[in-house]
Amino acid sequence: MKSKSEILPHGLIENRIFVIRGRKVMLDFHLAELYSVPTKSLNLAVRRHMKRFPGEFMFRLTEKEFEQLKKVLRYQFETSNSKSRGGRRYLPHAFSEHGVAMLATVLHSERAIQVNIAIIRAFVKLREILSTHTELALKLNLLEEKFEKHGQAIQAIFETIRQLIAPPEKPKRPIGF
Repeated sequence: MKSKSEILPHGLIENRIFVIRGRKVMLDFHLAELYSVPTKSLNLAVRRHMKRFPGEFMFRLTEKEFEQLKKVLRYQFETSNSKSRGGRRYLPHAFSEHGVAMLATVLHSERAIQVNIAIIRAFVKLREILSTHTELALKLNLLEEKFEKHGQAIQAIFETIRQLIAPPEKPKRPIGF
């Protein structure tokens, strides 16, 4: 049996996880490529088992989301209105972590099982990284508040020192006799 690193190059999965509608997802054509199956076959297997893919597991991208995604990916997707010319005729499906896990139940190949394990590990790793960043951001905010308070106290100390160092004002002589 091949090891995880032989099945998928390092970082390949992480680069194919996107945040769409506030959720981390993978797209059907990327998943099909990872599973080494045509996108059409993957979507057909999903369509045959739609009860296993509720809205929080899988959704179809809107035209606007797909256009934004094309800009992010920086290459042109093949689209077509004609069967004879090939290419995509439908907007892609986006699968959440749970949707990807559910794909293992509808795709029965050994590669699908190994790829699913690797994808789930990537989602978990991503979640751990994001939680670490959240903790760091919180600590940074607390540190910033602490120094801001200290900064105000230091400003007051400097102002007091300036007043003490400043030469005393000479008393003004009264005008007149």
